[in-house]
Amino acid sequence: MKKLLTLLLAILIITPTFAQKRDITLDDLWQNYTFYPSYIGGFNSMNDGEYYSTIEKTEKGQEIIKHQFKDGKKVRTLFSSADFDIQRINNYTFSDDEKLLLLSTETEKIYRHSSKSAYYIYNIFTDKLKKLTDDKVMYATFSPNGEKVAYVFDNNLYIKNIRSEKITQVTTDGKKNHIINGASDWVYEEEFALVRSFEWSKNGDYLAYYKFDESNVKEFSMDLFKGGLYPTQEVFKYPKAGEDNSVVKIYTYNVKEAQSTFIYTEKDYEYFPRIKWTNSPGKLVILAMNRHQNELDFIVANANDGSNKILFTEKDKYYIDINDNLTFLPEDNFIWTSEKDGFNHVYLKDFEGGEIQITKGDWEVTSFHGVDSDKMEIYYTSTEDGSINRSLFVQNLDTDEKRKLSTNLGTNSASFSNGLKYYMNSISTANSAPKFTLHKADGTQLKVLEDNAEFETKMEDFNLSEKEFFTIKTEDAELNAWMIKPPDFDKNKEYPLYMFLYGGPGSQQVTNSFGWTNYYWYQMLAQKGYIVACVDNRGTGGKGAEFKKMTYKELGKYETIDQINAAKYFGSLPYINANRIGIQGWSY
Repeated sequence: MKKLLTLLLAILIITPTFAQKRDITLDDLWQNYTFYPSYIGGFNSMNDGEYYSTIEKTEKGQEIIKHQFKDGKKVRTLFSSADFDIQRINNYTFSDDEKLLLLSTETEKIYRHSSKSAYYIYNIFTDKLKKLTDDKVMYATFSPNGEKVAYVFDNNLYIKNIRSEKITQVTTDGKKNHIINGASDWVYEEEFALVRSFEWSKNGDYLAYYKFDESNVKEFSMDLFKGGLYPTQEVFKYPKAGEDNSVVKIYTYNVKEAQSTFIYTEKDYEYFPRIKWTNSPGKLVILAMNRHQNELDFIVANANDGSNKILFTEKDKYYIDINDNLTFLPEDNFIWTSEKDGFNHVYLKDFEGGEIQITKGDWEVTSFHGVDSDKMEIYYTSTEDGSINRSLFVQNLDTDEKRKLSTNLGTNSASFSNGLKYYMNSISTANSAPKFTLHKADGTQLKVLEDNAEFETKMEDFNLSEKEFFTIKTEDAELNAWMIKPPDFDKNKEYPLYMFLYGGPGSQQVTNSFGWTNYYWYQMLAQKGYIVACVDNRGTGGKGAEFKKMTYKELGKYETIDQINAAKYFGSLPYINANRIGIQGWSY
């Protein structure tokens, strides 16, 4: 009898545990921020590569903390917002000697990527904080020697001497909807992800900058509803397809001589998507493209007199994607990534026109992390474990020997120390939150910084389903897809289907990565009896240039065909009601 009572008591204790699983509410999603796991904010390698800094929340504000790479231990607090009248640190950078911090606060968004902020300079050793300017400005950036700060205000470029507080106005012709200096126009921001349009040379002697002339670009008006009785109207320059773009010019500014030099090119170019200083004093690289974006010239310019030459030209039958992988090495050569063999791969090039392809295969290099010149090794992230995954690799430049550093399938994202001795890795999957760990460059794990175990335990209280991955074969292609079924799924029942898509060029929605709040929105729909699915149509990324670029000049055609075929496939499944299929999304 005693054993029976014990068994009944155990059942009574266990049963409520199962009953406690609950459904997701809109308040959970959008008001209580229930589905936000912890993360490592403001991660930054310090100069010596032995230490890193982060931004951490406290009860009274935020702190910038210095840690050791070798064990993740806290060394000291570099800055505490509680000691000053600063509510939130949006971003920070160190001067080269790491004695000063440049803090951005009160950031206001302009478009998708652009913003302006209130900036402060903080002296770590004297504990003194000084505002950079009275007004909010854009993209304040230390000079390499830490003596000056360049920034953009009212479409003009300025340089402030930190010690003397003297401000030099580099340009004077800036005017809204006409001339922009040092910041990008809407096209460059949206299509090339370029917002800060100036770069200090490595020795700080020069400042290269863009000048956008929007005078002939047609205006677009947009009503803004900000809670008032009447909307306000924003008028801005917005070129539609086939209309005039901004006329763009590249200049170099000699800081000592206070003189700007125009970089004149013999060819007329529509776009200059990137500029970057080499390791050689006064040598600037300019990437230049035609309007169709299928021809790119790699231009090397002399900052002093503006003379320049084309080092090489890359062409593509579709278009050329722009990225930030260009890396100059001490040996006067550089790393370049290209899709010219059908997949995005790493190339070692020099200024004499020499080229060696480093990575090869029917997979994509998605991130390039750096070159260890002493070990002759490169570090990169790729799709070698499948287009929905991201894995970290190291490859020897002499032997081509390659080794995978990441140990788990999913989406790995690495941030390396200066000198490539250590890295922080983030790994997430479709059904698990990010886990942050510290590693030696050989992959040896040193410490778990954040495993989000508390978040995962909290998720056990909710009625959740696994996100399932699969492929759909059509007459034209094999498409990646995922599906979330109701928690009480019954294969003998019919369910309505909600399809989501974001199928624009190079994008991916079907990835083995944590989906943040959207993932739990889909889970809520599943709890209410819907099956949720997503398909990456042709034109999306991760599967090579041909799959991605075939929509060139026919945007919307193949994407629509693929989504229709996917819907037909889903409608053929016995557990999906073909008369109750809806689709929502954008970006093609």
